Amino acid sequence: MKYPILLPNIFNHPFTYESEIDLKLGEFVLVPFGKSKITGVVWDEFEKNDNKKFKIKSIQKKLDVAPLKKDTINFLNWFAEYNLIPKGMALKLVLLSSNAIKKMEKKIYEPYNNKIKKNSFKLSINQIRSLEKMSYSNQKFRVHVLQGTTGSGKTLVYFEALKSIIEKGFQSLILLPEIGLTSQFEQKFSEYFGFNPAIWHSGISKKKKEIIWSGISCGEIKVVIGARSSLFLPFKKLGIIIVDEEHDQSFKQDEGVTYNARDMAISRASFENIPVNLITAVPSIETFENIKKGKYEVSRLRERYRNAALPNYEIINLNNTKLEKQSWLSAKIIEKVNLHLKKKDQVLFFLNRRGFSPNALCNKCFSSFTCPNCTINLVYHKNKNNLICHYCGFKSQLKRNCKKGDNCEFVFSGPGVERISEEVKRKFPGKKIDIFSSDTMNKKDSKEKIRKIINNEIQILVGTQLISKGFHFPHLNCIVVVDIDLSSHGHDLRGAEKNLQLYHQLSGRAGRTGKPATVYFQTYENNSKMISEITNENPDIFLERELEIRKKNKLPPYQRFISLILTGENEKKLEKEAFNFKNFIANKINGKILGPVNAPIFRIKKKFRIRLLIRGSKSMKMQNSLAKIIPKYKFFKGIKLSVDVDPINFN
Repeated sequence: MKYPILLPNIFNHPFTYESEIDLKLGEFVLVPFGKSKITGVVWDEFEKNDNKKFKIKSIQKKLDVAPLKKDTINFLNWFAEYNLIPKGMALKLVLLSSNAIKKMEKKIYEPYNNKIKKNSFKLSINQIRSLEKMSYSNQKFRVHVLQGTTGSGKTLVYFEALKSIIEKGFQSLILLPEIGLTSQFEQKFSEYFGFNPAIWHSGISKKKKEIIWSGISCGEIKVVIGARSSLFLPFKKLGIIIVDEEHDQSFKQDEGVTYNARDMAISRASFENIPVNLITAVPSIETFENIKKGKYEVSRLRERYRNAALPNYEIINLNNTKLEKQSWLSAKIIEKVNLHLKKKDQVLFFLNRRGFSPNALCNKCFSSFTCPNCTINLVYHKNKNNLICHYCGFKSQLKRNCKKGDNCEFVFSGPGVERISEEVKRKFPGKKIDIFSSDTMNKKDSKEKIRKIINNEIQILVGTQLISKGFHFPHLNCIVVVDIDLSSHGHDLRGAEKNLQLYHQLSGRAGRTGKPATVYFQTYENNSKMISEITNENPDIFLERELEIRKKNKLPPYQRFISLILTGENEKKLEKEAFNFKNFIANKINGKILGPVNAPIFRIKKKFRIRLLIRGSKSMKMQNSLAKIIPKYKFFKGIKLSVDVDPINFN
């Protein structure tokens, strides 16, 4: 008998194999492919062979793995169509290193035993109302947004919803935007439920991943807390999906297969016919518009847990004070911070720049040090004593031969967190100070560092935006935004939205246990209105105005963007090919083509980049027309096309 078998590779169709074994949709099999053996899945339709004759190979064996559900296959087919990727690459996201893992002995899953303990957590009246509104017990698809002020106890509300789902024997998935959040979140979960969830992200060992994958597939593991990739695990009986910090742009996968994990989570829930909950303090503009249209339900927690007050805001105008040479902290800020330290408050200096300095210049020949592979500056990291490219990872020693003889004499322009940390150490001697960024928190000691912060063993933190993402630090009552101007400029259509979300999340780290807290903004701008708007208790006012601007200019969420990026090593050939490609697709797609133009970062990893942007109505017409026309164009050798549906940034 013939069967369509989808393989985890770049093909957009299944291959036809034969077998005497009776196989069903979704079952995993081992098949010969070329000179190797490969795991495939019995798919829902045969390849279109245009009457070509080819030899049909035999399936070698059926694997002892729970089959993929029809709902999951439907989701993967849609996922591939929406994001303009081959179906085989969608399947690859489900498998573990292109393999399916069979069920293990029951005792191996014991660490995830799912026995819920009784706990002493009590919900407030507002939390109970939000929980009731979530209607999570109705096992049908619907999107509910739980919008709550930072520190309002949103997590407790959805933990209660999860409890009911787990008790009914369903599996649950909680998506988090950052790997760094999982350790503190895992502890919070274990305290509440009394058992360990499965943690899934790129830092988990292969052996652990095999246990979790098989445990999810056979239904032994009930709860997964994970990053984007956990969305593609082969759940046997998924009952709910929670997307925490739904507004966070880290949910966008922008390398390899590009997709937005929040949007795909909503789609998977739709195919599985289960509820999905989006959790946020400030909704993304897309979510806010869907709430307004009545497409998503919403419940709001406007008060902090146990009525803790929101922090106060104070603007320090740097035009009225003279900073010392090579200093970024005003005398007024030093004075304010000392008052907080006397009260045993923890302090955070916030600057969204990794490393020591974003620019290294020579004092003699005035050369700045750029990456040889990318058109961006190298960032100096003093802790590692080298220059690093944050795009391709290129590293270089600081020592350079100067055009004017001998070695270059370096000066550093602008601060990063390492530089601010040095100044903080000078200004506050004797205090325990630590840097909180992706350079310091992806290491094995991050759990221990978080424990020290929670226990106030670290008095002063210097951090990037990573610290704004859902951490609970009970003693943090003073936040200093070193320079708000650094993140308020640029030509990013999402710039205003990003700032609103960032500073709401950041201020939400302060004053969570009831003590008075203050966020200080250092700025050279006299635009205090902008700061008061992005820190307003009610972010909906800002979002309403942002929606009006987007509607007027026909921008997302009112229209769809699809970004096409052509890359190649030969600049002239690439430029010519971009115009040829545009002319080829121009009258054959449902949308307007903008460009081609050089991408803002014109060269990454030695490849030049040219961008086309297609805009059109919010339907699948653009994707469908592109899917038909792109395969018909033969690109010049060495030129590659990348497609990004609903791009988040335009680098």
